[in-house]
Amino acid sequence: MSSLLGPLFASPTMRTLMADRARLQRMLDVEAALARAEAAVGVIPLEAVGAIAAACRAEHYDLVAIGEAAVNAGNIAIPLVKALTAEVARRDKQAARYVHWGATSQDIIDTALVLDLRAASDALVADLDRAVASFAALAERHRQTPMAGRTWLQHALPVPFGLKLAGYAAALARSRARLTRLSGKALVLQFGGAAGTLAALDDKGLAVAERLAAELSLPLPDAPWHSHRDRLAEVAAALAILAGTCGKIARDVTLLMQTDVAEAFEPAAPGRGGSSTMPQKQNPVGAVAALAAASAAPNLAATILNAQMHEHERATGGWQVEWPTYPVLCLVTSGALHAVADIAEGVTVDAERMRRNLDATGGQIMAEAVTFALARKLGKQDAHHILETAAKSAMAERRHLKDVLRDDERVTAHLAPAEIERLFDPLCYQGVAQAFIDRLIASTRPT
Repeated sequence: MSSLLGPLFASPTMRTLMADRARLQRMLDVEAALARAEAAVGVIPLEAVGAIAAACRAEHYDLVAIGEAAVNAGNIAIPLVKALTAEVARRDKQAARYVHWGATSQDIIDTALVLDLRAASDALVADLDRAVASFAALAERHRQTPMAGRTWLQHALPVPFGLKLAGYAAALARSRARLTRLSGKALVLQFGGAAGTLAALDDKGLAVAERLAAELSLPLPDAPWHSHRDRLAEVAAALAILAGTCGKIARDVTLLMQTDVAEAFEPAAPGRGGSSTMPQKQNPVGAVAALAAASAAPNLAATILNAQMHEHERATGGWQVEWPTYPVLCLVTSGALHAVADIAEGVTVDAERMRRNLDATGGQIMAEAVTFALARKLGKQDAHHILETAAKSAMAERRHLKDVLRDDERVTAHLAPAEIERLFDPLCYQGVAQAFIDRLIASTRPT
């Protein structure tokens, strides 16, 4: 991701993790671990390990040269192994004979990708912890703050703002659980040699694989998976789902920040959200970046899902398209999440404006509450008809719905004035919202 636009759409941590040199280092980490594993089971001399490990430092290599050489080689592992072998030979010519012993390019690239995704997952979980905790705390604080629940962008019924916030926390917690599960189950070692049999290692292939998995702290799968990408596809889907959740939250924030709504705002800071020409503006910034990033993620995940049809034991195109796609997917997901976590920690809530907005329709938002109270006396159909007529009259006459109902004998014959007054209190028509808040917050806690 470019230095110019990267800070807008990716977290600082993820930009560091997905930098070219960091990713190259993970490939070298695999090569060093391979040497240690093979020496441990007697495949290569123990004396070769020191020189190989010392050469496995990314600062020794010219990234541009390796990238250019990959054009003819077909992947970056081939020129990297060539450069690594030369670097080892500079230290120990004998040790250079055992670089990359028995492995294939895909072993190094795929296992390094797994390490990339594990590091990315850890970084995302850190921001998820931040966002989940902040939204859960806000939900507790605003569990009795009434606001207009909106369906089809119109006022529907009053809801506690805490319910909306608890929903954010729970959805993000589900992504955290998903990533944590996949990090332990889907991110596994890939080590199969030229065609998935480890034939070059004779009868020690499985022993090397076991030791290599231990060296890299990765689970060992039942067999190499180089042309079966279902595990990685599941990770891609999980990243896109997380980005989508962040996008939903960000969309709500942009709508709540509208001048005509003005119920909640992103954190304010000097220079944040300003306009180049309108000095009064406080534009959404983090939410907009999150929305842009979340819009990109599904298409990136779709690329991964579409690339699963690998031919036989090595793909022609399906494997290669993953190389640029996964890092960008990690980057944009991190950008969406980082922005949402910042919002969760610093959102400004205008509870008074929420209450005023509840009254914007002159009591119409409480029509369902009155309908069901009256339905207990008259039946739902008749009650609905009475309220529908009253609501239209209130709109036409620009009167509060409560006043219209007080003048309607069909209503006052069954509902006392005090009962009508109570029915227009938003906090008295919550259903089991408080129980839902409790359940949602409880679901965010580690089990």
